[in-house]
Amino acid sequence: MTHPDLHPLFTPVDLGELRLGNRVAMAPLTRLRAGEDGTPNGLMKEYYAQRASFGLIIAEGTWPVQEGKTWIGQPGIANDVHIEAWREITDAVHERGGKIIMQVMHGGRVSHDEITGTGRVVAPSALATPTPQYLPSGKADAPVPHALTLEEIPEVIEQYVVGARNAMAAGMDGVQVHGANGYLIHQFLAPSSNTRTDAYGGSPENRARFAVEVVTAVAEAIGAEHTGLRLSPARDIQGVEEHDPDDALDTYRAIAEGVAELGLAHIEMVHPAPEGELVQGVRAASGAPLIVNTGFDRFTDRDAALEAVGEGTADAVAVGRLALANPDLVERWREGTALNDPDKTTFYGGGARGYTDYPVLHRA
Repeated sequence: MTHPDLHPLFTPVDLGELRLGNRVAMAPLTRLRAGEDGTPNGLMKEYYAQRASFGLIIAEGTWPVQEGKTWIGQPGIANDVHIEAWREITDAVHERGGKIIMQVMHGGRVSHDEITGTGRVVAPSALATPTPQYLPSGKADAPVPHALTLEEIPEVIEQYVVGARNAMAAGMDGVQVHGANGYLIHQFLAPSSNTRTDAYGGSPENRARFAVEVVTAVAEAIGAEHTGLRLSPARDIQGVEEHDPDDALDTYRAIAEGVAELGLAHIEMVHPAPEGELVQGVRAASGAPLIVNTGFDRFTDRDAALEAVGEGTADAVAVGRLALANPDLVERWREGTALNDPDKTTFYGGGARGYTDYPVLHRA
């Protein structure tokens, strides 16, 4: 058996222009600790700085425009105040030798006008998500979204671009475009949430078009070497359902082929079978380094991470709940020591408890 220190999981890897010290990434985790206006704070700074020993931190889904906001307490990257607050976080991570990128996320129909304050939510089609929305006034049904017109789609693409530029201005090492988990880009991908009959609907290639255009525009703005993409094929979440395996294969192949010439820094795939045809097909067709994330269906523990990287299934692995509870997870995995258990009652919102108070093995 390979000694842990020599295992590929704990060796450097290049993702675009980023040289990571190890191949364990902190997955983007929604924690809802930002101010009501989306401004990050000192608690978030401490949280991310604590996790600088991960090869890469993928910061939580962050809205680039008010209309893309999904939750109260979700951070934004829409203005100078947001940029300066995120700059304090990136500086703290870099001072500890870490690398951090921002996941730019537009929630689309997964929101409410009481959250966005814009009087509407948007989506590819006028179909409400079945997921209830949690508002300051209580739980409510999601509204029927405004179906984006052909004239509005370029405006939304530009919103991703502005968010990406703002992220880089805040000192981020790159950006991950959120194309997964039932949010706006994923809503375009699935026939259950996209019933359009124009160039952005119908065939797998048409449903993939919005994703390809967003990623291409972001890559042109900040450099493909700083641009990644998160996908969750067949995740079946928040009313975005992809039950037809052949259709899903064609849709995600269209995305991969559409971004292949860009030379992206990475693609993160959330899927319970990363060794399978769908995930490995995207990897081959896109030519991008692959970060695998098995999500909630197949827990990514130490053995799974060692296997995925050791057998060449992935270039890196993204870890969620264990990263949340173990700021020094890479060290714990390297040494094979016990782990902290995540406190589910503190996942969303609140203060330091269950956020910055998890113990570490060794104090500096």
